[in-house]
Amino acid sequence: MDVVQSPVTVERPGPSSNGWSVLIVALVAIAVGAGLIGWGAVDVTVPLIVVGAVIVVLALVPLAGLVLVEPNEARVLQLLGSSYTGTLREPGLRWMNPLNTRRKISTRIRNHETGRAKVNDADGNPIEISAVIVWQVEDTARAVFDVDDFEEFVAVQTEAAVRHIAGSYPYDAAPEVMSLRQNADEITTKLSAEVHDRVQSAGIRVIETRINQLAYAPEIAQAMLRRQQAGAVIAAREQIVKGAVSMVGTALARLEAEHTVELDEERKAAMVSNLLVVLCGDQSAQPVLNTGSLYQ
Repeated sequence: MDVVQSPVTVERPGPSSNGWSVLIVALVAIAVGAGLIGWGAVDVTVPLIVVGAVIVVLALVPLAGLVLVEPNEARVLQLLGSSYTGTLREPGLRWMNPLNTRRKISTRIRNHETGRAKVNDADGNPIEISAVIVWQVEDTARAVFDVDDFEEFVAVQTEAAVRHIAGSYPYDAAPEVMSLRQNADEITTKLSAEVHDRVQSAGIRVIETRINQLAYAPEIAQAMLRRQQAGAVIAAREQIVKGAVSMVGTALARLEAEHTVELDEERKAAMVSNLLVVLCGDQSAQPVLNTGSLYQ
């Protein structure tokens, strides 16, 4: 069942106007009020002093509503600290209701690097993994009101997603099986999707996700390295044997086709055995010259 978000957690533009005009009018009013106060003090005219003081006080009230919004920043407005009024995103000097409280939220792109987490992969082998998440606040209202601390929320949910993905796939596997080491791009795509699903409730947009570090845990690293080396040796041997069998078959076929020499089955077997030893051996074979006949 889909969760219906309350309207208070949906970002909307906050009511505001150009702050420079308000600033100029307020400064002029303060100057006029100060002049009246000075004039009344010289002539000892109490009404002028009172009027000047009232003008200064009334001019100071709008100044409390001025707010400077920097580029890639926002101000979340609340009326008397209770109901959500809106969000100011337009950069520059803006004027709003002085009764509104404001909270500064950065909408710049941020990086978060998870700590090195030790988890068990799908095969049960302990591995160490960390990731870098590039994110940005997309909905300031949800980031402020739907979670307690959206930065901590992103950190916790990102680490949980990294641990879940690391435990869902083996570190290394056969080519036909998806693994963390061999399918980095596919795993990164799945990690980005899972992080996005986890943090979208806080109004966060995930831009990019990358696995930063991936390795076996130190206690099994040497054993896994030997296993990888053994696997590489086996794969190389299989390739060598495959090539040697092909070469021997080609040699026998050409000898028979060109009638270079007639060999019985026993001599063919001996020839195949000798060629395979030469082609598959780790060291160069030492030839033995036969000075007699073929059957001696």
